[in-house]
Amino acid sequence: MEVVKDGAALAARAAEIIARRLKGAGYPFRLVLSGGSTPRATYELLARMEINWDCAELFFGDERFVPPDHKDSNYRMVRETLLSSELVNPRKLLAIPTDGTPQSAADRYDEILRQQYGAGTLEVGVPLFHLTLLGLGDDGHTASLLPGQPVLQEMDRWAAAVPEGRGEPRITLTYPALNSSELILFMVSGAGKRDALAQARGGIGPAGGIKPEGEVLWLVDEAAAGEEDQGYGF
Repeated sequence: MEVVKDGAALAARAAEIIARRLKGAGYPFRLVLSGGSTPRATYELLARMEINWDCAELFFGDERFVPPDHKDSNYRMVRETLLSSELVNPRKLLAIPTDGTPQSAADRYDEILRQQYGAGTLEVGVPLFHLTLLGLGDDGHTASLLPGQPVLQEMDRWAAAVPEGRGEPRITLTYPALNSSELILFMVSGAGKRDALAQARGGIGPAGGIKPEGEVLWLVDEAAAGEEDQGYGF
């Protein structure tokens, strides 16, 4: 776990890690973007950095089943931050569909993932994603892997509908897809996340089920880390 001072430092450090990976990437580089409030500042920083985005293929970890111009849309947030800059021209932008029904949209994204991977079955040593950015909810959820929902037992699909558990249906990547990552970068901010962080790092709750083929970096601010984890580095 790497602990930084506050939300601004968290955003800067995450942007630095993503930029470094992109600059050293082969072709293509599959990057999963997270929604929510925590990564917004990171995307704004990345939008101003001199990075070659030609190799980047952008995916989404989850999405609310709302129109793409809706205020709660993760796609809209990414468009207004990361993609607002002329400097950011990714090779592909593969947003989660939000038309039709949640199930049909999940079916389409599942197929998109398999097409981009080039196979219908995940292979050990051949990750689906190179870097996956994730957040953590107060209740321990990550992406839209919500507590108590059947999606937590889904091991065949790579994208699934989550019709209940929140005010609106959602579509999320599943454990098999998320775990097929070279690096998972968790961004966790605020004292309200302290208990959820401790549980997730102990393998408890939805986020605790993230056990990637590659490495995990917990990037945490001091408020979320609490007094016991004020050491820096990982």
